[in-house]
Amino acid sequence: MKTIGIIGGLGPETTSEFYLDLVFSCQKRSKIARPGVIIASVPLPYRIEEDLITKNVGSKRYIPYLVAEAERLEKAGADFIVMPCNSLHVFIDEIRNAVSVPVLSIVEETVKFLKKNNLKKVGIVSTSATIENKLYENAFEKNGLEFEKPNDFEQAKMGKFILNLVNGRQNNHDREELIRIINDFENKNVDCVVLACTDLQLLIPKHPTLKIFDTMKIFADASVEEILRKFN
Repeated sequence: MKTIGIIGGLGPETTSEFYLDLVFSCQKRSKIARPGVIIASVPLPYRIEEDLITKNVGSKRYIPYLVAEAERLEKAGADFIVMPCNSLHVFIDEIRNAVSVPVLSIVEETVKFLKKNNLKKVGIVSTSATIENKLYENAFEKNGLEFEKPNDFEQAKMGKFILNLVNGRQNNHDREELIRIINDFENKNVDCVVLACTDLQLLIPKHPTLKIFDTMKIFADASVEEILRKFN
């Protein structure tokens, strides 16, 4: 059984849920032992986090913090590393170059999941940073998947309530706004909607008519597979 290293601390509720999902999923799959989990909470200043989520500016300020935590996890004995945060995957190449252990990608695992389930057209809801850096758009185009995304006005709204979630605040107004945004996808003939921000499932885990897939759950399942994979 492999030891997983988690770069966490960006949205503490999300990191906690990701951790619990790993532990309980591994327990269901294997009764041999509990998984080895090491969590590095990134000591990131709140102003840097807010700038990235709401404005997609100053993103390069993240890199030293993320690289330092990835190196710390490797030294602590992690066999592979994950980041349960979509927006931070814009830096995955920098992190992969900084360590010798594998770094799993939430984007790559989501694409694998969609193709495996024969889903052709996807609605994307995420932070402005994820959208503007085209993390999913580029990956979908490369793999022959069509996609739709919110308009600029809807995206600006979403940045505000994602920031609320990261700071531990949930309210019904934000939930209603997100439902309206997702309802708009019904007119665009999508096969499903992907929550490409790991905090959004706190507001809308399901929808009455559209399939909704949480990228964090997809990533957690892929991480469990890697934990239980035998060493080469």
